[in-house]
Amino acid sequence: MKVCIIGCGAIGSLFAGHLGRVDDVELWAYDPAQEHVDAMNANGLRLTGLSDVVVKVNARTDPAEIPPCDFGIIAAKTMHTRAAMEATRDIFADGAVCSVQNGLGNEEIIAEYVPRVILGTTFPAGHITAPGVVNHDTGGQTKISPFPDKPASMEEVQRLADAVNRGGGDVVAMEDARGALWTKVIFNSASNAMGAMTRLPHGVACDQPGVRRVMSELVKEGVAVAEALGITLESDPDALIDYGREKAYQHPPSMLTDVLNQRPTEVDALNGGVAQFGEQTGVPTPLNAAIRDIIKGLEYSWREDEWRHLKP
Repeated sequence: MKVCIIGCGAIGSLFAGHLGRVDDVELWAYDPAQEHVDAMNANGLRLTGLSDVVVKVNARTDPAEIPPCDFGIIAAKTMHTRAAMEATRDIFADGAVCSVQNGLGNEEIIAEYVPRVILGTTFPAGHITAPGVVNHDTGGQTKISPFPDKPASMEEVQRLADAVNRGGGDVVAMEDARGALWTKVIFNSASNAMGAMTRLPHGVACDQPGVRRVMSELVKEGVAVAEALGITLESDPDALIDYGREKAYQHPPSMLTDVLNQRPTEVDALNGGVAQFGEQTGVPTPLNAAIRDIIKGLEYSWREDEWRHLKP
């Protein structure tokens, strides 16, 4: 079976680290970072931290060099979903693509390009420490299911989960993983946003009473939207925030890392996604909408060449 990781950054590399250990999986990866790709091809992909392994990956920056694959796992940032699928669509002309990305709306974009889609959400986290080297920071389960609008078969979902699990992963194949997806979205909309705005790692941010209170208010809005959509959450996102404090006290949320490096964030798919579905269902989400708008303003502040010369 051939599997291609689309976006072999931190999360994509964790999946590659599992699949690269499975004898009957031929592993490919598409990533635009030439130095990272060159290092993987020369030395293999190395995982450190919770994992300690080196696996072979056929990594490419040119998707035309990748053969047709049975499965894709897209781990690209949400703002790059469309570009990534535009580039790799021919690889999956008769395949199924699974999203393990943050936020809402990724599966809808993927469905425009491939015949079958797998909805997914994942809790493991990591970060790139050098080209071809990724530190496995935290563990956790991944939940996947057929995407209702353009579903892969349940047999395909189970087959992909089995392959990752045989390589040491923890993937649960479900009939409907939307509850798990929304649980993480609401959790991330609170923890990522406040980490980005305060520049504090998760646990430290939680220890600030005012910050923790805002997190809970963000969660309440997300829960109300999920209820309006008829989605049963897998667990209490507010309790997950406290669990994360215990398990990943010094972990910098991905949105914080983006802000510190002045990169575009995933706020449109997180707080913006909650606000968008709130508008569609008639549920007020003023705090999530405000967070989205403030962080978009912060992103614009980095583009001084566009506004510094302006006069009132």
